Amino acid sequence: MTDENLRERTLIFIRDKVFPIKTELLKPPEQMERHITDLIKKSLQDVTGAEFKMFMDFLKNLSIFGEKAPKERIQELIEIIEGQADLDAQFNVEDGDHIDRLISCLYMAIPFFERGASNSKFLNYLNKHIFPVFDKLPEDRKVDLLKNLAESSPYTAPQDSRLVLPSVVQLLKKYMPRRKAGEEMNFTYVECLLYTFNNLAHKAPNATNSLCGYKIVTGQPSDRLGEDFSECYKDFTERLKCVEELARATIKKLTQGLAERNKDIAAAKTDEEKAKIKNQKQNATAGLRTCNNIFAMTQPLHSKSPTFVGDKKINLSWKEIPKSSAQSTANAAGTKRSVDAVNGSGSMASKKGRGAGNPHHLVNRAFDGLGYSGRSGGGRGRGLGWGPRGRGRGYR
Repeated sequence: MTDENLRERTLIFIRDKVFPIKTELLKPPEQMERHITDLIKKSLQDVTGAEFKMFMDFLKNLSIFGEKAPKERIQELIEIIEGQADLDAQFNVEDGDHIDRLISCLYMAIPFFERGASNSKFLNYLNKHIFPVFDKLPEDRKVDLLKNLAESSPYTAPQDSRLVLPSVVQLLKKYMPRRKAGEEMNFTYVECLLYTFNNLAHKAPNATNSLCGYKIVTGQPSDRLGEDFSECYKDFTERLKCVEELARATIKKLTQGLAERNKDIAAAKTDEEKAKIKNQKQNATAGLRTCNNIFAMTQPLHSKSPTFVGDKKINLSWKEIPKSSAQSTANAAGTKRSVDAVNGSGSMASKKGRGAGNPHHLVNRAFDGLGYSGRSGGGRGRGLGWGPRGRGRGYR
């Protein structure tokens, strides 16, 4: 049996036999959960994306990281994810593996930001290394990055908001045309960036005075009210008007298209035709949600001292609509952004362990098979280990 086969079988054993009976094995709970957390941390030195997802799913279900866990415990999980994202490494825009890993880890971190962990290290890394070369990223990775950025933005601290806002405004201006004639616009990019802008500006409102020409008074020197930023205001509001005109025209087209699709589906004869039309309707509905979100976020921004839409008041178009307000729609992007399970056979059914034994010994033996102390050679290193089972690809 090769080392690779042994590793695969060990992971399947941990997933199918150890994890389901963790409450029986991990006694006393806090001591054993801390012990297994330390073992997992050592094992993460060399894992694929799917393996990392499996271990994180297990960790977040331990009681020490449960609903009542203090903020520092949640921050511990974020630090594990930050380590996988290589946020201390120099960024190379041609390193597709690192791009995939970074975006995937940011996506995985969002639920922990919601629970109070800091997104500061991720945001600062994006600001320093990614935004300056954003144009050079693969197109499909750009939209995933912007969606993750948008979903992370409500949890950004005021000081980080102030630091990141200039880069976000620069990107926003790049994708918001100033003139309608002959201009094309990526509505999803603009929705993501407007949402991010509003959430960051909600935390550091007077930072927009010099960036957008607003006159927001906080009484701080950073208000910069004595300086003339009227050209910034003119440029920004012209772009807002252009975006609204393009969104208005698109809403009209999509609404007409939906009416036509309703007629088409009534006339469709085959299941294939009906499925195709249904998909077109779903895309049009998602497009309408995007345009309506853009309107909701741009309209307050025409004021000289606007109120920024923060605190998750906008439901992003790719996220499910709360059932209380409307029927949920399919999340096409979510399928792509979800994380693959670890390959392998076996069920997740709970079964008793073999014999009484010492729980420490069973858990230790399980993790021994992963060789977490490091392997010399073998080609599963950080740069190469995500290969066909890839670190980034395992998430996409």
